[in-house]
Amino acid sequence: MDFQLSDDQRALRSGMRDLLGAVFGRDRLRAAVERGGTLDRSLWRELGAAGFFALRLPEEAGGVGLGLPEAVLLFEEAGRALLPGPLVATHLAAGLVEGAAEGRAVVTAVDGELPVAHLAEADAVLVGADALAGEPLRAFVAAARPVRSMDPLTPLHRVAGRTAPTRAYSGALHYEGALLTAAEQLGSATRTTETAVQHAGDRQQFGSPVGSFQAVKHLCADMLARTEPARAAVYAAAVTSDPVEIAAAKLLADEAAVRNARDCLQIHGGMGFTWEADVHLHLKRAWLRAAARLAGAAAEELLAAGLGAAPKRFGSSAAPGGGAPEAGAGG
Repeated sequence: MDFQLSDDQRALRSGMRDLLGAVFGRDRLRAAVERGGTLDRSLWRELGAAGFFALRLPEEAGGVGLGLPEAVLLFEEAGRALLPGPLVATHLAAGLVEGAAEGRAVVTAVDGELPVAHLAEADAVLVGADALAGEPLRAFVAAARPVRSMDPLTPLHRVAGRTAPTRAYSGALHYEGALLTAAEQLGSATRTTETAVQHAGDRQQFGSPVGSFQAVKHLCADMLARTEPARAAVYAAAVTSDPVEIAAAKLLADEAAVRNARDCLQIHGGMGFTWEADVHLHLKRAWLRAAARLAGAAAEELLAAGLGAAPKRFGSSAAPGGGAPEAGAGG
């Protein structure tokens, strides 16, 4: 099996990085923080026009016709850029909810007992196998109350007096959502590693870059050592669509995103705790993602149950075009 990125996949990843650099640079990120995480609808439509949400829809249905490996590359870039909003739910809702594929509709999802992200702005919400819109959505929102979010870019609501399903989706969509969330975590882990290395080279103490100190070198090395196994696991799971491999990828990506952000913050010292630094945004988002979609104990139970069992697959076992994300590729 060829695990090298194809030329088309490399171009897709590069194009998404360039697009996000143009439409969601640091000024737009800080503006989103100042708005309290309120979504920029024009940005959402730009993502739709670029095919972000319709990437895996068949061409005859107005989509791009690519597969899960390519979606993982896009979501990795979204995590790297700290792109806000219910990206995973809207992507999964393309073809199910009118306007989701084009970015005209914002779709969020219920995930067990967790608060629902961006509920007040949603045009639809996925609850189990149903997509609520119109009057059912308004009734759902009316039963919700805002709760404080640790991430200023992710407003949260908890639905009172209602027992939510244990999953936002069933079957393939449940695992695909977990894998795309893991891809976002991978992008965040990659970005905080890059940021830590850059700061360690620029910051001077006692007449030398802090990166020359052994303790800082070890932190940066540990960050890379967490990121690359997570990358291999996420890319491999995108090819196999095996739920057990997706569970492993989610665990590794969660650990890499959270611990890398903490180490990056430590390398930054006191300034890492300030609102002016972006590293604390990566840490808070990583904490939220780690609690969502096949989180901790659920992923561990799936791994334990899968030991020695024949893998159960959802979807194709091969990447479109013969290329699959490279297990050891850099971000």
